[in-house]
Amino acid sequence: MTEETGQEVKLFTLAEVKIHNGKDDPATWIIYKDIVYDVTSYLDDHPGGGDLITEFAGLDCTKGFDDFGHSSDAKKQLKAFKIREIVEEERRGKAKKKPEVKSGVTVKDAPDGKPQTRSCISIVTCGLCG
Repeated sequence: MTEETGQEVKLFTLAEVKIHNGKDDPATWIIYKDIVYDVTSYLDDHPGGGDLITEFAGLDCTKGFDDFGHSSDAKKQLKAFKIREIVEEERRGKAKKKPEVKSGVTVKDAPDGKPQTRSCISIVTCGLCG
């Protein structure tokens, strides 16, 4: 569900988007910040020409779009072409949390009485440097 509308968000995989590349399929879809846009009807209206969009057809265009320096108006206009979002597992915009590592060697008690830990690598490195 989306926070804004309360409606369920429909999701695509990267493979599903890749099909709509304007070549194998007449539709031209792009991904910007994990959101899928059908820009087929906009190709002829794009100020820089449709070729700039079709270069990213079926792909994630986030870096290219941002590197070009599109205006806030362009970003607002893009919202009109939103059709779906990328499935959670394949999103690039959300950093995947690394599992927390609990291993370490207790070195000594800190002034607050809590034990401090260092990894084996830091102990070896400190021993080599000292």
